[in-house]
Amino acid sequence: MNSPPIPFRPEKKRIIGHEGLKPLLLALVIGTIGGFVFDYLRMPLAWMLGACVFSTVAAFSGLRIGMRIRLRQGMIIIMGVLLGAGFTPDLVQRLGQWAISLAVLTGMTMTGATLSYMWFRRFTNWDKPTCYFAAMPGGLNDMTILGGAMGGEERAIALAHALRILTVVLTIPVWYRLVNGAQTSVLTMAPGPSNYDWQDYAILTACGITGAALGRLLRLPASFMMGPMILSAIVHLSGVTDSKPPGELVAAAQIVMGTGIGCRFVGAAIDRLHKEMAASIGAAILLIVCAVVFAKLTVAITGLNLDATVLSYAPGGFAEMSLIGLALGVEVAMVATHHLFRLFLIILTGPFVFRFGIRRER
Repeated sequence: MNSPPIPFRPEKKRIIGHEGLKPLLLALVIGTIGGFVFDYLRMPLAWMLGACVFSTVAAFSGLRIGMRIRLRQGMIIIMGVLLGAGFTPDLVQRLGQWAISLAVLTGMTMTGATLSYMWFRRFTNWDKPTCYFAAMPGGLNDMTILGGAMGGEERAIALAHALRILTVVLTIPVWYRLVNGAQTSVLTMAPGPSNYDWQDYAILTACGITGAALGRLLRLPASFMMGPMILSAIVHLSGVTDSKPPGELVAAAQIVMGTGIGCRFVGAAIDRLHKEMAASIGAAILLIVCAVVFAKLTVAITGLNLDATVLSYAPGGFAEMSLIGLALGVEVAMVATHHLFRLFLIILTGPFVFRFGIRRER
């Protein structure tokens, strides 16, 4: 007799999906197979995208899969070190050029969040706090926690953000593959230090461990990625090392991250949540269109690269969008900087706008 599906919920402190060693191993096997299939098809971000698709299908099919938060956090640390390696010495000279882009990003975030809020109010039965925090293109955990504290329904907010991230991760790399013919292999994209230079391994390891600890201590958003990324960026900008984590380790990290996205849909019954899921996917598409329109406006004003600007404005997660930028060969420092700015902007202003705007309406 099969056990009933658990209700869809945001990730807890220890587990996403089902708890136990067998669900974890099954999820990793399914995610690895998906990574190999998508790598064979030469898809950008193949290991994360394949793991994400295969594990999502498994979750909706009712398979008992799960992901441990500690494992996912460890792999996110690796990705933070890798992203920090994308910061080059000419970055300082580019900061002034990004000022206009960051200003436009502020307007785009406000516009996209407003349109998404109106969309959720029109096509769901959610109350105003739930619609508001479901519409904010911030981190899944941050928005779920804030929304729950402000009186919103955590399950609905988590569902909306999980589907937003899934929609963006599935849409943008596939678009670049089909339209632009983009294809990359992480095994050649991120060569590790030479076998004879253990000092580089020590430096990268220290960046990851120390950066994660500092990120948690300073309570940075996406601390397990942001802290290591900042320290890695410092050592790369200063010329201490120019090495990156080895490609095999990066592929493993992408599998874990992609599988973690799929495990969020354990217990989500399509037949019971089809209206809410359709509305969430529609809101994600609305945000993508908004990002493309504002990106083209920014390019017309500044002359920045269109692909890099689109990825900088795309409403995906900080980790996922930075990895897509890395996989597509666009300026990862620009993408990461813009998404960090968006996270800080939403976390700092979102509760304030809700408290003095939406709550007063109620």
